[in-house]
Amino acid sequence: MAKNKAESVVRELLTLAGITINGDQPYDVEVHNDAFFTRVLKDEALGLGESYMDGWWDCKALDKFIEKILKAKLDEKVKGSLKLQWHFLRSKFFNLQNRSRVHQVARQHYDIGNDLFTAMLDKRLTYSCAYWKKAKNLDEAQENKLELICKKLGLEPGMTVLDLGCGWGSFAKYAAEKYNAHVTGLNISKKQLEYSRELCEGLPVELKLQDYREATGKYDRVLSVGFMEHVGYKNYRTYMEVVNRTLKDDGISILHTIGGNISATSVNAWTNKYIFPNGMIPSIAQLARAMEGLFVIEDWHNFGPDYDLTLMAWHENFEKAWQQLKDKYGERFYRMWRYYLLSSAGGFRSRGNQLWQVVMTKPGNKRPNCRIS
Repeated sequence: MAKNKAESVVRELLTLAGITINGDQPYDVEVHNDAFFTRVLKDEALGLGESYMDGWWDCKALDKFIEKILKAKLDEKVKGSLKLQWHFLRSKFFNLQNRSRVHQVARQHYDIGNDLFTAMLDKRLTYSCAYWKKAKNLDEAQENKLELICKKLGLEPGMTVLDLGCGWGSFAKYAAEKYNAHVTGLNISKKQLEYSRELCEGLPVELKLQDYREATGKYDRVLSVGFMEHVGYKNYRTYMEVVNRTLKDDGISILHTIGGNISATSVNAWTNKYIFPNGMIPSIAQLARAMEGLFVIEDWHNFGPDYDLTLMAWHENFEKAWQQLKDKYGERFYRMWRYYLLSSAGGFRSRGNQLWQVVMTKPGNKRPNCRIS
């Protein structure tokens, strides 16, 4: 498409979202390279993110920009390139989260560097949505989330807990310290595991470098927090079967995950390439099919707007720490990570993404006597 034609089309599309090229509003776009217009029309989300990383455009309020284009559904008005169609087809025909691929996200994302995540996250290193009800800051909001999970689980001293995809061990440490629970955590990130073992030293916590599909034993409680996004729709049933196999008959399980309003088989191409390779956001329909016959749904709690607040808090911490991080990570990484955090915040603010906590029990049991939403 000719440059002038591409610019005209992009300007018209952005006008539908109330956005102006080189305008004076914080969500307006300042274009530095005219090739931006053709690139965005050709490669959609991938082109938009990559051109930002390359410094082809800027926006003072990137989160508001993304919020506005998603609310206007501009992503539905542009036809993608062949490589974007291939990205979609791969997810349809291949299991992108099989055992041979599962370590890719750990290497590319979670093993980037503990210094980055220590600077960005709360003091407990909780890399999932916080619960901001009555919280004054990120530390309080993340502790609220951990406490909420423990209450929903009906956690009691001496209980055994399986944490699938345990991250830096924030839940394991909290449950062991506050409830004297015995927690087994599984993780495929070596750097996370090294750090979490130090944090949990001396506590009744065992952390293993192991894929969730290899879980063994029986536990009073089984949970995952911010892990389902890496399981993949071809493996949702497998995940539920693992939980069913490892959960005692009278046990309780919690699934804490980002959720989508529609069933999809891939994330946008930029996020897949630069942030969460082979990631996938489940829908209610996909999860319900995977649970069918295995679990009773006791509670389905949505607090998606809290992820907007969480991401903005992470972004604020990241910006404050950048001077200490920039020599190691560089300017292109800065723009990539900033785009990741702020575009994600805009996604939740537009209500395109949700955050669910699902409480599950096995059929035939009494409703658990524990706090739910």
